[in-house]
Amino acid sequence: MLDLVLRNCTLPDGRQGLDIGIRDGRIVAVEPVLPAVAHSVVDAAGQLVTPPFVDAHFHMDATLSYGQPRVNQSGTLLEGIALWGELKPELTQEALVERALRYCDWAVAKGLLAIRSHVDVCDPRLLAVEALLEVKEKVQPWLDLQLVAFPQDGVLRSPGALDNLKRALDMGVDVVGGIPHFERTMADGAESVRILCELAAGRGLRVDMHCDESDDPLSRHIETLAFHAHRLGLHGRVTGSHLTSMHSMDNYYVSKLLPLMREAGVAAIANPLINITLQGRHDSYPKRRGMTRVPELLAAGIPVAFGHDCVMDPWYSLGSGDMLEVAHMGLHVAQMTGQDAMRACFQAVTATPAAILGLEGYGLEPGCRADLVLLQARDPVEAIRLRATRLAVIRNGHIVARTPATTASLDLPGRPKNVDWQLPPRA
Repeated sequence: MLDLVLRNCTLPDGRQGLDIGIRDGRIVAVEPVLPAVAHSVVDAAGQLVTPPFVDAHFHMDATLSYGQPRVNQSGTLLEGIALWGELKPELTQEALVERALRYCDWAVAKGLLAIRSHVDVCDPRLLAVEALLEVKEKVQPWLDLQLVAFPQDGVLRSPGALDNLKRALDMGVDVVGGIPHFERTMADGAESVRILCELAAGRGLRVDMHCDESDDPLSRHIETLAFHAHRLGLHGRVTGSHLTSMHSMDNYYVSKLLPLMREAGVAAIANPLINITLQGRHDSYPKRRGMTRVPELLAAGIPVAFGHDCVMDPWYSLGSGDMLEVAHMGLHVAQMTGQDAMRACFQAVTATPAAILGLEGYGLEPGCRADLVLLQARDPVEAIRLRATRLAVIRNGHIVARTPATTASLDLPGRPKNVDWQLPPRA
């Protein structure tokens, strides 16, 4: 007997009319009209069933801290960094844990069941590290939380930051982070990349660096990151996050950079909501919007994921933990409105970040973990268009969140009483 069967599902790859059988927290069958008896049955009614959403880039130590100690009046990246520096001495472990747990509740309700969060290690107390390690353990039954040791103030620029980063890794943080463009010089930035990549290689860890989050086309630390990834054999384990300077680079240089990234196995993470908010602040018009070259990266065979980055923190006063909102913004900013391109945007908040994080058992095939989301949509494009309601969120074969279907009841003479925003399935 199965524990749970989802009947009449549509999958992201377009397959329709399939049943998904689940036993002991794993998918055991995906086929039409499963005959098996189950303890629980959910009729998907032809709606989209997808693996869970994955956020490849977030800052959970800062989330939901908006307005503390004051509001970012300019809305800029640098004022946000300054604000975080003002807030750090006032942080308590209890407040960090409470805010992070509250956000994780939001995430689970939105079908977001895996998050890679950067955690600042420049505070020698490592309060944020201790807090998020506690949160990671507490939420493990519902959400995979992967932590990046992030030297927000620069691993060379901030006194003691490298030792703090190593201590954080010793405590159980998963990934080596960096921010080379925030070091005092280009040379220091390049040196920080070398040091951190060698540290990751020595410990067998992944690397995820805030890289070239700048409008400066000469901020080219992604080239150095790709070089060291290739030199140290870190292929498939290194990610460059943001990469906004690539938006301003000349095409000839980028034509050389992209093959280098692909050869080194370096992935990219764009953060559409935040990149277009923080970049181009020194421009008049025409005004750059800053998000990296997503279509070109994909065309070069480089994996690209989207991250939420911030929710109600010193850098961004908005956000809700909805990765479909992130995909929706990314689609528009990158002008990815072709059918295949829109589906790639859905992949950028599901399968692609799952691969970047190295999530075990992610997917919809037999043997995969039974982590699923039932959406009020018929296909991935419609899911993005509607920011579709999460009708059910399933973790390890158990329904952990439900949301009623979105409907509207009208009272207009001569018109239907109910509104249906869906369209027939796409060809």
